[in-house]
Amino acid sequence: MASTREMRLRIRSVKNLSQVTKALETVSASRVRKAIQANNSSKPYAEKAWKVLVHLARQPGHDALHPLLADRPVVRRALVILVTSDRGLAGSYNANIFRHTLHEFSQKPYPVDFVAVGRKGRDLLLRRRKNVIAEFSDLPSPPLYREVAPIASLAIEDFEKQKYDEVYICYTQFINMMRYEPVTRRLLPLKILYKDEAPDIHTLDATHRTHSVFSFEPDEGEVLSNIVPHFTGIQIFQAILSAQASEHAARMIAMRNATESAQELIQSLQLEYNKLRQTLITNEMLDIAGGANALAQEKE
Repeated sequence: MASTREMRLRIRSVKNLSQVTKALETVSASRVRKAIQANNSSKPYAEKAWKVLVHLARQPGHDALHPLLADRPVVRRALVILVTSDRGLAGSYNANIFRHTLHEFSQKPYPVDFVAVGRKGRDLLLRRRKNVIAEFSDLPSPPLYREVAPIASLAIEDFEKQKYDEVYICYTQFINMMRYEPVTRRLLPLKILYKDEAPDIHTLDATHRTHSVFSFEPDEGEVLSNIVPHFTGIQIFQAILSAQASEHAARMIAMRNATESAQELIQSLQLEYNKLRQTLITNEMLDIAGGANALAQEKE
């Protein structure tokens, strides 16, 4: 049986741990709000860029105007950008997106290379002996577009060099504070005429947003050559914002559950401590009473 001193130490350590988890919950709640705000702030710009792309896509031979729009006849190798977190304590957040990614690409008939965004994803990929060609970690939360741009530059450059025939991104789509789902989106070649794919900007329906009138200076080909790579970067940027919001929401819930579990454990330990003290006091009183009876019998 543990001593009262050991019980007090256990109660104190659990209380300290609950204070840490409560602080992490508060920090995560603040960060998830910032990530959601940043994601929402980027939507108007993304929507305008999307409208321009839709208009250009309506022109005959648009896929010949830019190599990032042209489908390859045969997929010989693909690149997957896996977005995870740098830190743990986020419940099953990293495990879910990693499991989803393996399910999506483990049975492909062509080899797949990976770009790891986040140290957790890198560690999981290397543990499974996957080919990780690059790692991006310690991104701010939320990041600026220029801090995400190198990821897009790497993917675009390797795609244009025909090192890869398709580029995908796997991340966790934020829906609300209690719901976030792993998703896979194709980044390259850029598929324009779809209705219900990809992150927020992709849910725009290209078939009914062509009422705007555009005048291009310089010509449409030059505009397309600039906007397509930039739009690819926007997709990655918003995917990372959504993933960060999901990460912070998952960590907030995990820390809330940990705090509640710690409080329950404290109550249980306190009850056990009180019972132990009561037992010790009772035993001491019995010893005193026994000693008093022994003295009384000696006097008699």
